[in-house]
Parts: sequence; structure tokens; C-alpha cells
Amino acid sequence: MLRTDRIVGGIAILVAVFFIWRTTLIEIPFISDPLGPKTFPVIICAVLALAGLGVMLKPDAEPNWPKLSGFMEVGLGVVVFIAYAELLPVLGFIIATFFAGGILAWRLGAPPVQAAIAGIGISLGIYAVFHLALGLTLAVGPLGF
Repeated sequence: MLRTDRIVGGIAILVAVFFIWRTTLIEIPFISDPLGPKTFPVIICAVLALAGLGVMLKPDAEPNWPKLSGFMEVGLGVVVFIAYAELLPVLGFIIATFFAGGILAWRLGAPPVQAAIAGIGISLGIYAVFHLALGLTLAVGPLGF
């Protein structure tokens, strides 16, 4: 099973390299902040590439692959993130993040009421940090926030 870990590690490195290349294509306006829009994606991709390299260099001798239901949960998470990206401009940051955070908390094992509370906490907490504390502009929804 050493081979599967190396394949997954190699795919992670290829994905990281692809996204770093795509990041270099981002057009930067004349006036922008010192870090610019490229820094964060490059940092995330560098971490992904290092993780892929780690998996390739030190594979697990007996990996424990999930059953089909585990892969379906991961697929549902991907669908939630795609829907989040599509609905963010329509619903706004707080509402879209509430739904995404709540659904993901529910799928990670929280009962529905606690998942909804987690969704509220996640959306308001991230909003407070990024918008109120750091002054970043987030997607505005139909309710004006």
C-alpha cells in the first residue's frame, strides 16, 4: 500500500503547483495592499506541496482507507464548498457562511441544533475578525451585511 500514499502525495504536489501557476495569472491593480491577492493562495499551496512531499517520503505501510460512505462524506463536503462559493455573492458572507458552517458541523457529528449554533458562531466569529477587526470587505447579502 506504499504506492497509494505516494500517488496521493504526488497528486497533492501537482495540485499545489497548478494552483500556484494559476495564482501567478491574477491581475494586480496599480494600487493594492503590500501583500496583494497572491500571497495567501501561494502560502496554502506551499503547505499542500509540503504535506504531499511528506506523504511521498514517509508513506504509511498499512493505510486505513475509508469505506464508500467516508468518500461520500468528503464528496458532500466538496459540494457544500462549491455551493458556498456560488451562493456567497447572492446571500452575503454571514448567511452563506452560516449555512456552510452549520451543514459541515452537522456532517462532522453535531446534532442539528448544535450544528446551527456552530454555524451562527462560525459566521459571526469570522465576520468579526475579518471585517470588524481587520477591515476587510466581505460579500454583502440582501440584508445589507
